[in-house]
Amino acid sequence: MKTLNIFSILLLCCILSAAAFAQKTKTETFQVSGNCGMCEAKIEKAAKAAGASFADWNVDTKIITVKYNSKSTSLAKIQQSIAESGYDNAGAKAGDEVYNKLHGCCQYKRSDANDSEASDCCKNGKCAKEGHDGKDCCKDGKCTREGHNGKDCCKKS
Repeated sequence: MKTLNIFSILLLCCILSAAAFAQKTKTETFQVSGNCGMCEAKIEKAAKAAGASFADWNVDTKIITVKYNSKSTSLAKIQQSIAESGYDNAGAKAGDEVYNKLHGCCQYKRSDANDSEASDCCKNGKCAKEGHDGKDCCKDGKCTREGHNGKDCCKKS
């Protein structure tokens, strides 16, 4: 009986110490632009190079699922690594130079949050649209002035 108690206590200590030293594994999903299987290989390789233990990018949904140890890397580092390989994503944008070096089939259509359409309307938080007299009417790219009903005044229809 005494042996059983000692064995139980040792087993309990082992379980508690394993739980205490367990790695903080996180699973995240986010959008990554790309087109094909070649993109998939590069995106997943970049995520793993930044410390992801698992990376799976879906070419149809453009969503990547990554698993990583939060003690050794971060989501921001993974996103930056993917951007440095040429792929815009939810957390970082690829530089033009690296994007232009992608294979022709991998050059996806880019969207730019700071494109000329947006800058025509919202400049420094003020609406540049005719009739708004530069008053503050834009918040999160949406017009807050009467008559626009919160519709996006910064994008052309």
